[in-house]
Amino acid sequence: MGAGVARRRDGQVARDRMLEEAMTAIAENGLAALTMSALAERLGTSGGHILYYFGSKDRLLLEALSWSEAALTEERRALLAGRAAPARKLDRFLRMYLPKGPRDPRWMLWIELWARAGANEPLRAAQDDLDRGWQADLEALLTQGTAQEAFAVDDAAGRAGELLALLDGLSTRVVLGQRGADRKGALASARSAAERLVGRPETTGT
Repeated sequence: MGAGVARRRDGQVARDRMLEEAMTAIAENGLAALTMSALAERLGTSGGHILYYFGSKDRLLLEALSWSEAALTEERRALLAGRAAPARKLDRFLRMYLPKGPRDPRWMLWIELWARAGANEPLRAAQDDLDRGWQADLEALLTQGTAQEAFAVDDAAGRAGELLALLDGLSTRVVLGQRGADRKGALASARSAAERLVGRPETTGT
């Protein structure tokens, strides 16, 4: 039993290292330029070993993105369950979503996925699944904030969709290094838009 658990743990560590290295390689040069042999060389293993785990570059892309998003899913759920004020939770959500800077590895995977998903049903389905996770958690956050009278949102799904679309646009500009686009400016724009979208409950004087 102990040996079997250790082997599974070692296998998971090896797989995680492959995915982390794949993220770095894709961020540096793009998926089209990545070869299994080059990735294998970075990892000190064989191309056949990489193929055994992933089978194709599209599968590698999907596995790397899913792996990177898994940690953020846990972070979002912890955020929703926390006791911070709704406005602080929303601000944390915005900071969690946006890229850290140009060629952010996680966001470079998203750019690659978007470029391929239109002609690849498995990739498109995976994209939809990942998008639904962000949408559902933001809806829950807005609903939670409205129930606590911190927000004034009558259509959580609609407002969440609008805000995520805006975040995608801001993130794309930052990760591609477009002129005048950086994380600080994107975060300021996101905060301003979020404030307009979620509103504030009306107060009545006494």
